[in-house]
Amino acid sequence: MDSLKQTVRFAAALTLSTCLITGHLGQAHSASRPAEYKDESLLPAQSTPQAAEVFATRQTLYDKLSLMTGIPWPQLAAIDQYERTLSSARPKSRPLLGQTVGVFIEQDQWSGLLNPNKDDISPLSIRWFNGIGRDGDGDGQAERTNDSDLLYAIASKILQHGTTEDDLAIGLWEYYHNSRSVQRIQQFARIYEAFGRLDLFEHAFPLPVGHNYSYKSTWGNARSWGGRRSHEGTDLFAGYGLSVKSTCYGIIEVKGWNPFGGWRIGIRDLNNYYHYYAHLSGFDKSLTAGTVVKPGQVIGWVGSSGYGKPGTQGKFPPHLHYGIYRDRGLIEWSFDPYPLLKAWEREELRRAR
Repeated sequence: MDSLKQTVRFAAALTLSTCLITGHLGQAHSASRPAEYKDESLLPAQSTPQAAEVFATRQTLYDKLSLMTGIPWPQLAAIDQYERTLSSARPKSRPLLGQTVGVFIEQDQWSGLLNPNKDDISPLSIRWFNGIGRDGDGDGQAERTNDSDLLYAIASKILQHGTTEDDLAIGLWEYYHNSRSVQRIQQFARIYEAFGRLDLFEHAFPLPVGHNYSYKSTWGNARSWGGRRSHEGTDLFAGYGLSVKSTCYGIIEVKGWNPFGGWRIGIRDLNNYYHYYAHLSGFDKSLTAGTVVKPGQVIGWVGSSGYGKPGTQGKFPPHLHYGIYRDRGLIEWSFDPYPLLKAWEREELRRAR
């Protein structure tokens, strides 16, 4: 058991060290893709009775399963949300199974690889064939399209080592066999713990609206410093020292120096998007890796750092480089943040009227 815990911790540390070296996970493994933002949770928040009902339904399910399993509800919510982000990134290979949860489990994994009845819903025969399908709502059936059964199936798998944070990390590692998955779920859980609710998808423009700044779509443009590459973000030009704000609810994944981005901060949100703020003149000193932030919170100030050794300044006009990277589970790729920036800016200007 101790050796397994050490393996999980080493894998998580290796993932984190990759972040620290590259500046963001996408630097090492990302690929640029055409601009897109089909995920409505990235657009300006629209509170509706339907959305509130969905969140309330999920919260009720998480609370119920937490009582059944002993797993804290933020952990269950984090697993469900991580599964939802994977399905959002790969909708063709991970179709929606339940009504409100995002969990996807392959048919053979659910019923058991050697089970002749792939549509089996009997908990007893599914267990006999080593399937992971479980009855989560007490109706005597283990249905792959039932929200309670889907989430309870994963919860049952990760519970095999216990309910402490380390125990759950081991369970997650054995289920996903991916240290990044363990890290993401732990990050999501900390965000839910910090705010105590599920509706955490509001956004903010990264600079104070009404101040002097300018930007246009520069995603994909050629860059030459440090080797031939494309621009994976939008440059927002502004005066030196203007406040830079978090655009989302999230957790600081990386903070420090990067040869390309200078003083930079990387924030992971609940959509499994990595928000990258670069060329800063400095940071809010209260922030560290692991700090949970909210939209509009000041995280640093506009500068001209980067393109050299730590402390290099002034090789270009002061501006904020803002990029977004989407995690697909094994790789990360960037997309054009410009349409989102325009939408968030319009929403803030509308609210300010």
